[in-house]
Amino acid sequence: MERTYSTAEELAADLRAGEVTSVELTDEAIARIERDDKEINAICVPDFDRARAAARDADQARARGEDRPLLGIPVTVKESYNIAGLPTTWGMPQHRDFMPAEDAVQVSRLKAAGAVVLGKTNVPLGLQDIQSFNEIHGTTNNPWDHARTSGGSSGGSAAALASGFGALSIGSDLAGSLRTPAHFCGVYAHKPTLGLAAVRGMVPPPAPALPVDSDLAVVGPMARSARDLTLLLDVMAGPDPLTHGAAYDLRLPPARHERLDDFRVLVLDEHPFIPTGSAVRAGVNRVADALVDGGARVERHSPLLPDLTESAMLYRQLLFSGSVARFPVEAYEQLRTSAAQLSADDQSLDAAMLRAMVFSHRDWIEANNRRERHRHGWRQLFAEFDAVVCPITPTPAFPHDHNPDPRERRIDIDGVEYPYFDQLVWAGVATMPGLPATAIPTGRSPEGLPVGVQLIGPMYEDRTPLRLAELLEQKIGGFQAPE
Repeated sequence: MERTYSTAEELAADLRAGEVTSVELTDEAIARIERDDKEINAICVPDFDRARAAARDADQARARGEDRPLLGIPVTVKESYNIAGLPTTWGMPQHRDFMPAEDAVQVSRLKAAGAVVLGKTNVPLGLQDIQSFNEIHGTTNNPWDHARTSGGSSGGSAAALASGFGALSIGSDLAGSLRTPAHFCGVYAHKPTLGLAAVRGMVPPPAPALPVDSDLAVVGPMARSARDLTLLLDVMAGPDPLTHGAAYDLRLPPARHERLDDFRVLVLDEHPFIPTGSAVRAGVNRVADALVDGGARVERHSPLLPDLTESAMLYRQLLFSGSVARFPVEAYEQLRTSAAQLSADDQSLDAAMLRAMVFSHRDWIEANNRRERHRHGWRQLFAEFDAVVCPITPTPAFPHDHNPDPRERRIDIDGVEYPYFDQLVWAGVATMPGLPATAIPTGRSPEGLPVGVQLIGPMYEDRTPLRLAELLEQKIGGFQAPE
């Protein structure tokens, strides 16, 4: 039986029924990687010997009567997570030999759930790009079109899933790093509520793995079905035992609704800072039509929606004010000089970014207070709606662009060029206030490329967009294997 693109849920059922062993699944996955990954370059650090040993252990555990959520299921892990015995580089050449002593907390949770880790997936330099390429491990190609990017920074994970290299993967998301690769590669991803899943051990080398509270970044699941996202999120969810104690129990509320006709959904396809390309707009409309057809209440506008212009500015400020903490003093002083030369009338995204890079603590507190006002606005909106549907980026996957100065790169939206990083504004809609967002495939562009949307839900109500993702998968279809 061909299981290349089986979901984790299907594999778990086959394993429980004795129709296949973990050793067989693992050997099949390794054979696929060795055969096909030369073209894709998704698995940058294979760990096949230990994977085969873990598979044998899983089969023995099942023979003893054990049953864990991921027992015997082959998975991959984003390169940026620490795994004892494997290098963690974040694509940075100066750290190519950095070897952490212990697993990241999420890797520990995967293993405790019985997963078989096949290896690590590729990332951009420092996780700071919308593409996945670096000097150490090279470029990850999109499985649908090798001339295009798989996205970033979890691009290796998305490409691995679309190629059938394991049933699940774990990634991270600060600027769409889970959602954008899912959208570009036609798979599923979930950006959890801020703070829902512990991040310790997902840290740039050579920094120690400490239990920090992230300001914007999260870790989360990637899969080939919506139900698999929930399966993996249940393994990942929960705070760090070092700060909350091992007995801490976090129970997410159930989804608000089980049926499509009970959902109230706000659909957005326009952003004040960047146009939405025709292929992505068509994907949003496919979802909107499916919702209407399924009896959901769908609105296209609401006065309750927090202002997207201010939201984008705030997102840039919070994102880039934290990015300069490790800059050399000389580079920081150059930024201060450049920011001082800006015209007071310049209210562009680039100007907001530059000013944020030299924020005082007082400036940051003021920005954070404005974020809290936005969070309150979202609470009011989610009293009237259950989810918001909107783009992830304005276009499908774009051609590889490795210009060493990202400020010179451009994104082509229906024949018109825009600044490369402006495509991040849609990711920031959910990231800035810390809301959960589920990326789902919605079909393909006229060129045959995957197109996805995100379903944004209320804070700590992750199961609501996840359930909506399941219902839409039943209605419009889900993952399709690349041809």
